[in-house]
Amino acid sequence: MKSPFRQRFVLPGFGLSLGFTVFYLSLIVLIPLSGLFLKTFTLDWAHFLEAVASPRVLASYRLTFLASLGGALINAFFGLMAAWVLVRYSFPFKRLVDAFIDLPFALPTAVAGIALTAVYAPNGWIGKWFAPHKIAFTEWGVLIALTFIGLPFVVRTLQPVLEEMDPDIEEAAASLGANRWQTFIKVIFPGLWPAWLTGFALAFARALGEYGSVVFISGNMPFKTEIVPLLIITKLEQYDYAGATAIAVVMLVASFALLLFINLMQARSAAAQGGRR
Repeated sequence: MKSPFRQRFVLPGFGLSLGFTVFYLSLIVLIPLSGLFLKTFTLDWAHFLEAVASPRVLASYRLTFLASLGGALINAFFGLMAAWVLVRYSFPFKRLVDAFIDLPFALPTAVAGIALTAVYAPNGWIGKWFAPHKIAFTEWGVLIALTFIGLPFVVRTLQPVLEEMDPDIEEAAASLGANRWQTFIKVIFPGLWPAWLTGFALAFARALGEYGSVVFISGNMPFKTEIVPLLIITKLEQYDYAGATAIAVVMLVASFALLLFINLMQARSAAAQGGRR
């Protein structure tokens, strides 16, 4: 006789679910990435270094990583503020503002790039106020584009955590003599840290691979405003498939190392919080 307390699962058993998961992961992710590495292995070491470490490629690495890091840091700060306001305060048109946060998700990246270029060009609504200095077609334009596409990742990651956080803990901290800054640093932020770090990592990783919104506003000048995804596209158009995959492998390894490091930091933070409890 079957126990009435036996746990029931809606999805099929572990073996079937695991098999389908591994098959789907292999088909969509592992096999294409394996092809990327196999194509790169057609190069010998000297040609590989020439493809991934030429002065033009190094300049694109520097711009891509620094602009992505800068955009992720800006979003980490302002995304936290936006999530806090949307969760803790009521104001007119709140739902409209909340919907605008998702606009970079829904907007085609090419449309976003054209819109940003029109606004920040020397004759644009905002760009004309910075004349004779330029925003569009410079490194600042790349930074703005990467900041634009990364904001939703931070806000949407922090919002659920803030909604579940009990405001009573802030009142308890205030009753014990903590000021607002101490309450935020000692009480609120430790609970937000894992989600904040996740949002930062997602925004950074998204910015590293961005192409459509940057290609219009950057100007695409080699050694100045050329990003790595554009350089990969350029090599593909020149039928240099091995060179393109070599650069892609470097970006893939760097992104994986970044995500692994952040996951280790999250695990360490979670273990530290569990030990304090």
